[in-house]
Amino acid sequence: MNGSPANSSHASDNPVTPHTQHGGPQHGGTLGLAQGTALYIASVLGTGILVLPGLAASVAGPASIISVLVVFVLSIPLAGTFAILAARYPDSGGVASYVRRTMGNTFARMTGYWFYFGVAAGLPVVAVLGAEYVVAIVGADRTALPLVAAAIYFPPFVLNLFGVRLAGWVQLGLTALLVIVVIGVVAYGMPAVRPENFQPFAPHGITGIGQAISLFVWAFAGWEVGTHIAAEFKNPRKVIPLATGIALVVVGIAYLALQWVTVGVLGEKAGVGTVPLLALVDATAPKAGAIIIASIAAIVSLGVLNAYLAAVGKLGAALGRDGDLPRWLSPGAEPTEVPRRSLLIVLLISIFFFAVLVAQDFNLLVLIPIHLSSMISIYALGMVAAVRIFDRWSFAWWLAVIATVMTAGLLALAWANLYVPLGMALVAVIVGLIKRRRTTP
Repeated sequence: MNGSPANSSHASDNPVTPHTQHGGPQHGGTLGLAQGTALYIASVLGTGILVLPGLAASVAGPASIISVLVVFVLSIPLAGTFAILAARYPDSGGVASYVRRTMGNTFARMTGYWFYFGVAAGLPVVAVLGAEYVVAIVGADRTALPLVAAAIYFPPFVLNLFGVRLAGWVQLGLTALLVIVVIGVVAYGMPAVRPENFQPFAPHGITGIGQAISLFVWAFAGWEVGTHIAAEFKNPRKVIPLATGIALVVVGIAYLALQWVTVGVLGEKAGVGTVPLLALVDATAPKAGAIIIASIAAIVSLGVLNAYLAAVGKLGAALGRDGDLPRWLSPGAEPTEVPRRSLLIVLLISIFFFAVLVAQDFNLLVLIPIHLSSMISIYALGMVAAVRIFDRWSFAWWLAVIATVMTAGLLALAWANLYVPLGMALVAVIVGLIKRRRTTP
């Protein structure tokens, strides 16, 4: 898999900036395999384990297990492509840096804005989703929701102000706790699995399996997060592919095991209610159910926020360094530097989106389409960039080609919500025109 930067005519029109010309720093970071794997697991496993097993069971029945397997296999090209890119060209600009290498500054600016302003819309969503579970499970008044959401959001934010190294060690602890709890839920549930609950296996046919697949696509998303912290690894070329592989296996096994136990224990009731995981735990460990689920909700939310804040903070500094955002944001773009200024802007962005949620009575569907459509747009340009960067016909190139076809399908599914990425793309074009006028004699 010896890829190299694109050297054909399409790349020559887009000069590569110095910090990405040779792939960036290779050994300047501090993250090891354990910390990196924990950050990858957190960014991908996410809050989906709280709701997806039940939702998938409601649309596909026991056949939702097949959906998990299908999405697991399909996610390999996407995860693999991002891993190879991050390992070979570690830079805090992440996907935007790869796009800059092959498509120029305008498309790179679009990609950066999509993540910094669009994907970041999901940060308060994660905090509120975790808070919703905690408030509901402990029986607190819903007026406590903003305070609980803030209590979930601020620890990872403050943690990242001290750098990715500390955030990585804390993430290792959070991920270890999450894996232990998930293993416990599955272990308690296994004796209660009833074979008759798997019949009929596919009550909603192929259509139901397809719907469940579309749900689990979001469960296996998040691999782009690691590209922004790639330069923080001690040895990106060695550690990132291994960390990605371990995280992919852990996430796949976790979702597959939870889906099997959820269907096997709850049967037709698996898709009933808003907290299916609580129903599962109550059926197997009723005395500890609320405590276990509240713990999972808090741990997952803290972990996701920790990983995404690390990525968004580094990206903002890189965009400042590259002139796509004010230069004032640039401190923190290099390995081991802390992007405190960028993180403060991220906090303001999060407060804005949190205010939107408050105004909409915490209707998460107001922001989720912004997050997802921005993420898919990043995937699309990132995979096109990978196809142009990797040596044609190499293994890495084929992975990128397959992933490009997959992301094209995701774009088709998300077409109704692409107005937000298109709006940010227009802003990126306008910024480019303004920069050009300022530099033209």
